[in-house]
Amino acid sequence: MLKKRRKEYFSYFLMYNFYFLAWSLFSTLISVYLLNIGFRPSQVSMVVSMSFLASMVGQPIIGYLNDRYNNKKVILTLFSLSIFGGIGMLLTENIWLITLCYSWVLLTLNGNSPALEHIAATGQFPYGRIRIWGTIGFATGAQLAGFLYDYIAPKAIFIAFLIGIVLSFIGVLGIPISEKHKNDDTSKKVSPLLLFKNQTFIYYLLVSALISGVMMSGHTFVPALLQNSGLSVGHASSVVAIAVICEAPLIFFSYSFMDKYKSKTLLFLPVLLFTLQYTVYAFDSSIFFKIIVTLLAKHTGSMMFIMVNLKIISSLVDKKIIITALAVAQTMLSLSSIVFQNIIGFILDHFSYEMMSWFLVVTLILAILLIRLIPLPDGKEQQLFS
Repeated sequence: MLKKRRKEYFSYFLMYNFYFLAWSLFSTLISVYLLNIGFRPSQVSMVVSMSFLASMVGQPIIGYLNDRYNNKKVILTLFSLSIFGGIGMLLTENIWLITLCYSWVLLTLNGNSPALEHIAATGQFPYGRIRIWGTIGFATGAQLAGFLYDYIAPKAIFIAFLIGIVLSFIGVLGIPISEKHKNDDTSKKVSPLLLFKNQTFIYYLLVSALISGVMMSGHTFVPALLQNSGLSVGHASSVVAIAVICEAPLIFFSYSFMDKYKSKTLLFLPVLLFTLQYTVYAFDSSIFFKIIVTLLAKHTGSMMFIMVNLKIISSLVDKKIIITALAVAQTMLSLSSIVFQNIIGFILDHFSYEMMSWFLVVTLILAILLIRLIPLPDGKEQQLFS
């Protein structure tokens, strides 16, 4: 029995570590990569925005398939499809082909995200013990991306991405995900359309769209902001990698606070962290303070929001359509990111990173005001993280 559990845990390690490592490799330096081969900030925003558009269209369908059919088959299919986009990024420097390939890969990676978060929260091991490998993988990917970019070749990043996807694929094969269809009992089938009759869920989506728009803007442009402030690509990648590691204690000890405090209280935390981060950027502080606030807030706030989002949605919707609901929330993230990426691309084309940061601070203040008005359940009964 112990040997079997160790084997299963190793499969979780492979799946989460290399999924997030591949994701980090592929996306962390995309703005730096595109800017350095001659594209404008608005073109970078267009590439990233189209990837969010693809995810926005595809994720509700993927979420429904995960709720309706077998998780493992859907996950493995998406990983297989992502390989084609990775090969495309390796072979082309045409802006339209880059847009197509980047969008294809992000669709498959984002499409798997809700299912993998749900597996971490409902698997055989505590959430923190499984999800911690995602953090380590993402940090390793960010650091490896900088090393490959500076010392090997920028396109070596995409070769490493392909290797990471293959290893994650192997991990999924060893995970004991139920082979039964999730919603086969038609007498108990729950229609995904019920989500859109849930007013609290809709209100929450609007708030989460503001928060996630800020979050994804940072993921795309903070490495370039740090580079613009005087850091090399390698040093900017190192800062991002260390920032990811800073979220590790939050995940590992999530059992000690995520199930004990109300959802609304927890939701304020990432918003306040992001507000601190972009206020420091907005005042064009020294590079030292920019690095410190990036370490403290960038990924810590993002991980906190991911966990709170999982808790809130699990308490708002029927269990039979949780992955569909998470996918719909991810779709709103994609929609808001399209809007934010284009606004920020325009700001950076005509103004500065400081102006971008002021725009994000104002957005976060609006989110704080809206959170106070939404009647969210406390979510303590879910016990997802214990």
